[in-house]
Amino acid sequence: MIPEVDLEAVMAQDLSALAQLRAGAEEIGFLRVVNTELTAADVRRVIGVYRDFFHLPASEKAEVDMTRTGANRGWGAPRSEQVDPKANPDYKQVFDCGYELPETDPLRQSGLGVYAPNLWPARHPAFKTEILRYYAGASRVSLKVLRGIAVSIGRDQTYFDDKFDRPMALLRGNHYPARPGWAGARDFGIGAHTDYGCLTLLATDGSPGLELRRRDGRWQPLSAEPGCFIINFGEMLQMWTAGRVVATEHRVRGTAQERISIPMFFNPNHDTNVAPPGSGEVILAGDHLARRFNETYVHLKKKT
Repeated sequence: MIPEVDLEAVMAQDLSALAQLRAGAEEIGFLRVVNTELTAADVRRVIGVYRDFFHLPASEKAEVDMTRTGANRGWGAPRSEQVDPKANPDYKQVFDCGYELPETDPLRQSGLGVYAPNLWPARHPAFKTEILRYYAGASRVSLKVLRGIAVSIGRDQTYFDDKFDRPMALLRGNHYPARPGWAGARDFGIGAHTDYGCLTLLATDGSPGLELRRRDGRWQPLSAEPGCFIINFGEMLQMWTAGRVVATEHRVRGTAQERISIPMFFNPNHDTNVAPPGSGEVILAGDHLARRFNETYVHLKKKT
């Protein structure tokens, strides 16, 4: 069973809520979170904004096509990602935006893709407004979850705070169409993978499609209505906690209905060392993400 955790109870350090959080993080790699500042209405509104964008003509979306950049900002067309090298490129489409540094910041000027400037559809100014509003709320909720994780692994509640003051936080809108008739055994909305980063806060429209791989190898469906968030953990946090928090493989095969999901990939500052504590190694969070992005995005593969 996937634990369902009351986030405000976690913030109050309720022992039962912390135990549920720890079980989800250490035993399953997934949990559900409720009672956050983001309401069901907030989620439905931003899902509607993404849906309207994804239903625009391809020629209009192409004005913010991320293939024109050296980063993952803007629209990604179907088959622009391949998260599982054994499968075909994913048939979903996406829209990515991330944390923006001031134009004068050296890291932005260095051209690091993890801090690339965002692209926004000029003809739809409300899109940017709504997405950035949700981005801010999702960032606050994600940090609260990490504060709970810090306590559950025996750290001070603020252990992660200063490592996320310039986060490589990427917000994505995913559009999974109804599973195409031509799709075969190697075709997925998104292929089997573990997330690359630290923590993922996922909102969905309630439609099925997400599956996680259980320890016995079977695939288990997982869904959540707007207002209930699915949390999973990535490779970076697994390293950072010396394997205590687990990154679990998951996928979206697709169903007979359209699905919109919104993951916030909440990742630390570029220069954070995420190597296992006491290992003597240095693994910069930004280097890890850049390598994994270059392995996934089709337009970045061609540059490496």
